Amino acid sequence: MRVRCWTRIFPRSDTRRQHRPDEEVGGIMLAALGFCTIGAFLLLTMTKRVSVLVALVLLPVVAALVGGHGDDIGPMALDGLTKVAPTGIMIAFAVLYFSLMIDAGLFEPLIRAILRAAQGDPVRIAVGTAVLTICVALDGDGASTFLITVSALLPVYRRLGMSRLVLAGIVALGAGLMNLVPWGGPTARAAAALKLDTSDIITPLLPALGAGIVWVLLAAYLIGRRERTRLGNLAPEERAEATAAVGDGPGTPRVTATPPRALAVFNLLLTVALLVCLVLETMPLPVLFVVAFVIALLVNHPRWEDQQALLEKHSKSVVLVTAMIFAAGVFTGVLTGTGMIGQMAEAMVEVLPDSVGGHLPVIVAVTSMPLSLVFTPDAYYFGVLPVLAGTAEAFGTGHAEIARAAVLGQMTTGFPLSPLTAATFILIGLTGVQLGEHQRFIFRWAFGTTLVMTATALATGALPL
Repeated sequence: MRVRCWTRIFPRSDTRRQHRPDEEVGGIMLAALGFCTIGAFLLLTMTKRVSVLVALVLLPVVAALVGGHGDDIGPMALDGLTKVAPTGIMIAFAVLYFSLMIDAGLFEPLIRAILRAAQGDPVRIAVGTAVLTICVALDGDGASTFLITVSALLPVYRRLGMSRLVLAGIVALGAGLMNLVPWGGPTARAAAALKLDTSDIITPLLPALGAGIVWVLLAAYLIGRRERTRLGNLAPEERAEATAAVGDGPGTPRVTATPPRALAVFNLLLTVALLVCLVLETMPLPVLFVVAFVIALLVNHPRWEDQQALLEKHSKSVVLVTAMIFAAGVFTGVLTGTGMIGQMAEAMVEVLPDSVGGHLPVIVAVTSMPLSLVFTPDAYYFGVLPVLAGTAEAFGTGHAEIARAAVLGQMTTGFPLSPLTAATFILIGLTGVQLGEHQRFIFRWAFGTTLVMTATALATGALPL
C-alpha cells in the first residue's frame, strides 16, 4: 500500500489510526488546543484586538503552557526562528535593495509607461497588476514575486491614490494561482508525499489552471472597477489625501533625483543580473540580496554619510517586515514542536464519515484553500494528504486525483493569506496593510479561484465526479 511508509506518523489499521485510550484523549485535547489557537489568532487579528506581532508570539506560548509544554517553549521557538532566519535575512536586504533602487529612480520609466498605458484608469492598472504578477510568478517563488511586483507597482498606486489593499490582493491572487506550477512547493510536496510524478498532477489540471488565470484577470477587472468608482466619488481634496496616505506605507520611498545615465544603466544591469541569479538559484537567495545591496549601496552612495542616511531612512520598513517573519517562526515552531499541528491533521481525517468517501476529491478540493489558514504546507502534504489518499483508495479513488484536489487551494491560492507562511508577511509588509484587512478583502476572491478551478477539473475529468 502506497501510504505504508507513513504509518510511523499515522499508525493505523486500514485507513484509521488506532490509539490506546489515554493517547487518544491526549491527542484530541492537543488537536482542540491547536484549533483554538488558530481560531483565536484569526479572530484577534481580523477584529484588530491585538497586533499580528503580539498574537503570533503570545498565543502559541500560552497554548504551550496550557498543553504542559512550558519547559520546551524555548527550544521549539528557537527551532522555528532558525527555519525562518534565511527568509528574514533575505527580506531585510531585499527591502533595502529595492528601496534604494526606487530612490535612485530605476522604476521611473516603467512607472511612466504603465501610467501612459493605463491613462489614469484604475481598472487598467488592476488588470496590469494581475498580468505582471502571473508572469513574474512563473518562477514559483512567492517571496521574489512579491518583492518584484510590489516594488515596481506601489509607486504607481501611490500616484493614482489607489488602495494598497487592492495591490496586495491582486498580487496575492496571481501569485497564489501560479504557485500551482510543477516546480512550486505544493505540487512538489504532493508528488513526494504520494510517490507521484509532477506531470501526473499538473498535466490534467492545465485546463483548470487556464480557467484560474481567466478568473484572476476577471477578478482584477472587477476590483479595479470598484476602485475606479471609489476614487471617482472622492472630492479632489479627499483624493489628494488618499494619494498622500498611500505613499506613507513601508517600501514607498520618494524618488530623490534623476540619476546620471551611466548610474541608471548600472542599476538596471545589476537588477537584471540579480533577477537572473534568483531564477537560476546560483547562490542562496539571502546571499544574493546581501551582495547585491552592498554593491548597489557602494556605487550609488560612495560616501559613508550617505550610506548611513539611506539605512536610517529605510530601517523602519526593514524592522516591520522582519519582525513579522521572526514572530511567524515562533508561531509555527511552537505549534509544530508541541505536536498540535500533527494532531490537528489526524483529527481532521478521523472525523470524516465513511459516507463521504466517494466524494472525497471534491471535498478535499473545496476545503484545501481555507485549510491553508490552519496547516503549514509540510503538515498538510506530509501529514494530512497521505491519510486522505489512503482513505480515498478504499473507495476506488487514485492517489493522483487526491493530489490534484489538494493543490487546487492548499498553499496555492491560499498561501498569500496564511499566517503560517513567511511570504505572506513579505507581501503585507511591503504594501503596508494589516493581515486581517488583507484576509477580509481578498479571501472570497481567492476562494473563488479554487472553486472555478475545481469546477473546471470536474468538467474535464481531472477530478472524478
